[in-house]
Amino acid sequence: MTYDVKNPAEQTVGVALQEPASQELEGESTRHVLANPFSVMDSQIERYQSHGIDVIDLSKANPDLPTPEFIVKAGQEALARLENNRYSAFDGKPGLLQAAQRWYRSQHGVKVQWNTQLLATCGAGVALTAVTQSLLQHGDALVVVGPYYPPYRALAEAAGARLVTVASTWQTGFLPDIDSVSEDVWNAARVLLLNYPNNPTGALATRQLFQRLVELAHRHHFIIVNDFAYAGLEFEGKKPLSLLAAPGSSDCAIEIVSMSKMYAMAGWRLGFCAGPAELMQEIREYHHQLCSSPTGAVQDAGAAALTSDQHSVHELSLIYARRRKLFMAGLTSAGLSVFDSKGSVFVWVRVPQHQSSSQYARELLERAHVAAMSGECFGRYGEGYVRLSLLADERRLAEAAIRIGRLHANSETR
Repeated sequence: MTYDVKNPAEQTVGVALQEPASQELEGESTRHVLANPFSVMDSQIERYQSHGIDVIDLSKANPDLPTPEFIVKAGQEALARLENNRYSAFDGKPGLLQAAQRWYRSQHGVKVQWNTQLLATCGAGVALTAVTQSLLQHGDALVVVGPYYPPYRALAEAAGARLVTVASTWQTGFLPDIDSVSEDVWNAARVLLLNYPNNPTGALATRQLFQRLVELAHRHHFIIVNDFAYAGLEFEGKKPLSLLAAPGSSDCAIEIVSMSKMYAMAGWRLGFCAGPAELMQEIREYHHQLCSSPTGAVQDAGAAALTSDQHSVHELSLIYARRRKLFMAGLTSAGLSVFDSKGSVFVWVRVPQHQSSSQYARELLERAHVAAMSGECFGRYGEGYVRLSLLADERRLAEAAIRIGRLHANSETR
């Protein structure tokens, strides 16, 4: 494939996008600065807590467990090295990039070259910004699968692109029904931004889905980006699939890996991006202007994590599996329908029929004192659901389920 990569100096910011009337070619956005819904929720929770109200915060994917000790020790030792008191290489320290190269090979059977196909970033968010700003031009179509992670909308806005949503539903396992998508969508697409395992639904991509999308990318000349935020975390003993492992993906696919979830390193701000050398060269050049590379000691700690036996990731996955089983059972007992995703660190719950997503999320906070994210935050296809995270201990999750059960019981008797 050949690419026409955007010149960063020519970007246009703040272009309004049209509100969607149907599936697809009309995008979602606004003219004003987009509020971060997670920041808004933080403010609401703080208001309740300031009045002494105990809120169980299940609104965010903020790990509640500590970073494994061996990673912390590696970071502490790295802080004392003179090299880490200085700026590190713009693309990332060779040790981290080589560790990421070995991780891809050992965990996914994928071959990438550390010095041409990998870039270290201060978390996945910075990588997403660098990728979309490099690849999208004014008026391009950024295609996402709805429900989608809220910042994707802001990424399109910042690049002056149209956000085009392809539906996924409970009936399709919250995977896109490729056969129902108009050819016009694929013809218009410049970038298809995926997120598997998915936030908010927890859906897991299949080999067949990735293969179909790679075939479409070649046929219609677009680029696929997978936001691999929950890489490494096992679900029922299975690791999530890497897009880069799909046959034919080597020239049309980019993957962004976060260290935040699989190593409980959210506060360390570390991730990396992998893709074809030609595209990565352009993305790296943009990133060189966007920010410096992550803190050197953090990169050394990340290298220790990636080159470990991944036992800590396996243990973390088991903890999340136990939490999911407990919480799903409690919510089901409360009369709620929960999508049996087994992916990511969330449960995706259908709201009672007489309420909208925002109404139900507000009721959960006001009356049950449980913070959940309204499905509408995740785009038009999130309406009718709320997202609750598993990032609280089992005692708190059980208490949350009890509170929600009482809320429903009281609602039925009113």
